[in-house]
Amino acid sequence: MKNFLYETMYILRPDMGEEQVDQAIEKYQSILRDQGAEIVETQHRGKRRLAYEINRHREGIYVQMNYNAPGNAIAIMERAMRLNEDVIRYLTVKQEVVAAEAEQEG
Repeated sequence: MKNFLYETMYILRPDMGEEQVDQAIEKYQSILRDQGAEIVETQHRGKRRLAYEINRHREGIYVQMNYNAPGNAIAIMERAMRLNEDVIRYLTVKQEVVAAEAEQEG
């Protein structure tokens, strides 16, 4: 199965402690690793104000993960996020690597 480059941005509850945030980050990284993903980069972007209120929260802790993974790994990770009340929102996008490949060929 071919791996693709993905980016997942998720927002955690603003009242979580630093240790809880680290545990959440590790949890989602290990779910991906168990599915054969390779974590490229994880950025803890800190607490930021939300554009609009979500579940009575005005702020959230933003985390961005970039990784190579097979497509089925995404569904498993997103299901875990959906079932976790600490995750306010999440979004996964598939990165386009066509431009980088075209530059290498040219």
